[in-house]
Amino acid sequence: MEKLKMQTADGVQDNISRIAELFPECITEVKTQRGRIKRSVDFDKLRQLLSSDIVEGNEERYQFTWPDKRKAILAANAPINATLRPCPEESVNFDTTQNLYIEGDNLDVLKCLKETYLHKVKMIYIDPPYNTGNDFVYEDDFAESAAEYLANSGQFDEQGNRLVTNTESNGRFHTDWLNMIYPRLKVARDLLTEDGVIFISIDDNEAKNLKNITDEVFGERNFLAQVVWERAFSPINLMKHFSPSHDYVLCYAKNIDSAVCHGIGRSNEANDRYSNPDNDPRGVWSSSDISVGPAVQENIYPITTPSGRVVEPPAGRSWRLSRKAFRERLEDNRIWFGPNGDNTPRIKRFLSELRKTGITPMTIWKHTEVDHSQGATQKLAKLFDGKKYFDYPKPVSLIERCLQLYSDKDSLILDFFSGSATTAHAVMQLNAEDGGNRKYIMAQLPELTDEKSEAYKAGYKNICEIGKERIRRAGAKIKAENPEKAQHLDTGFRVLKLDSSNMKDVFYSPKETSQLELFRYVDNVKDDRTSGDLLFQVMLELGATLDSKIEESKVDGKTIYNVGDGYLVACFDQDVSDDVVKAIAKMQPTYAVLRDTGMADDATATNFEQIFKTYSPNTTARIL
Repeated sequence: MEKLKMQTADGVQDNISRIAELFPECITEVKTQRGRIKRSVDFDKLRQLLSSDIVEGNEERYQFTWPDKRKAILAANAPINATLRPCPEESVNFDTTQNLYIEGDNLDVLKCLKETYLHKVKMIYIDPPYNTGNDFVYEDDFAESAAEYLANSGQFDEQGNRLVTNTESNGRFHTDWLNMIYPRLKVARDLLTEDGVIFISIDDNEAKNLKNITDEVFGERNFLAQVVWERAFSPINLMKHFSPSHDYVLCYAKNIDSAVCHGIGRSNEANDRYSNPDNDPRGVWSSSDISVGPAVQENIYPITTPSGRVVEPPAGRSWRLSRKAFRERLEDNRIWFGPNGDNTPRIKRFLSELRKTGITPMTIWKHTEVDHSQGATQKLAKLFDGKKYFDYPKPVSLIERCLQLYSDKDSLILDFFSGSATTAHAVMQLNAEDGGNRKYIMAQLPELTDEKSEAYKAGYKNICEIGKERIRRAGAKIKAENPEKAQHLDTGFRVLKLDSSNMKDVFYSPKETSQLELFRYVDNVKDDRTSGDLLFQVMLELGATLDSKIEESKVDGKTIYNVGDGYLVACFDQDVSDDVVKAIAKMQPTYAVLRDTGMADDATATNFEQIFKTYSPNTTARIL
């Protein structure tokens, strides 16, 4: 019986698989220092196949690099033995919600999500540290051993977190920030759907470097816009030179050919520009200039208006349409000469025929449209009864605009720098407005609040506590303000917390465990882990989304979990009998999982495979 690997994907092996699809002759096998055989790339053969294109040595080429970039790439690809443990007591509507709130280092969280949520996220919004000289950045220690990394995964340092202050006096000021953001973007890109889009907020400190990184990770051709957001509306006169009033929002598509922009929702004012003075059966329309510059010689020709006046294009310009195209539109009543038939011709454009329902967004977003930083701070404080618990939150309306542009009503939204959970608030708000069923995944390191802060004094010991409470309050407020539209709005969330694997070391390296040690590891599951913990790690392993419906039942006194209406059925109890195995098999799940040590006796273990062959031959059975 095949065992589950209970480990995140190995990015290097994933890349080797991609090379194998293109150049199978370049794939070979090598023996590791531990004597294991693994796939590898024969770079000499690959060089031969690409000899005319390979750039090596000191040959000049365009590139963006920094100290430790290679290690940052390794960090993105390295697998980890980590899991996400459910926390129902801190959740809202744990059994029914489709939203997730995950606490932990976001690089580890992204790796845990990668296989299950590969190509499933429609839109990502993140607001990473701006690197202003006192921001915290994640401390990814590339030098630590694999064992140390696993031990630290999901844990905190002596100060209670895995963050370090990145001061401007630090000789690695930009390097540390780049090493932090690069692997996270690399892993996040894989989660996006083919038509997915990412928005990243940033200021001048790292805007240039972030643009270089995103060009590399997403590809220059997939750049959509660098939006300028007017975050402040009045000058700070104490500033010596300029008073900054803007931030940026970088926007990239996973594949620009697949991405669809829905536009900004049309206002009544925009629709009022359309009318129907000639009672055209196609409905209201507006008209646009028929001339264009610079002039195209063959499109310079006279046009006779219905009143008999002859008009030609203005000097230096020509008509937008060829003679033939003009005649076709004239015959189809798509040319307007004014109410008296004497004006210069214009093209009729019907509201019903607009290519998209919204207005094409411009790259400057004014505070009058999407709010400003001060307004966002005031609104969040009002939500917390007038108390200011979080600095510089983003406006809900800013993120709501991103959602309007590139998400659909059933899209999955990810924010792995969740902060005060503005993105979750925006998702619920937009769902209430347009009847959508967008779902979100928030991820945030539980960074400790300052003991002198108002948040700490109010009982919020870390940022995650603020974020979760913000979602609870925002959800209640939205429902109260929209009693009809938001009646069935999902304002709940499942809380999951990053931790080291549920499995003991012997699970991953049985050959390295001595005979005597094996007696201590009769059970390969850590003593402090519950069946719920095991279930969620198995869900990640087998591709069941973490919002899946989970039903519990009892057979012969043992708890059976049914995930996703039969996608996965599992039992993690001890002393499992043939009757329990038969009950699981008769449910005919896609996957069935039991513990290696859970069988009641040798006979049950022997009968296990035969029972599934008899009652559910298409089920893939696995053991822990």
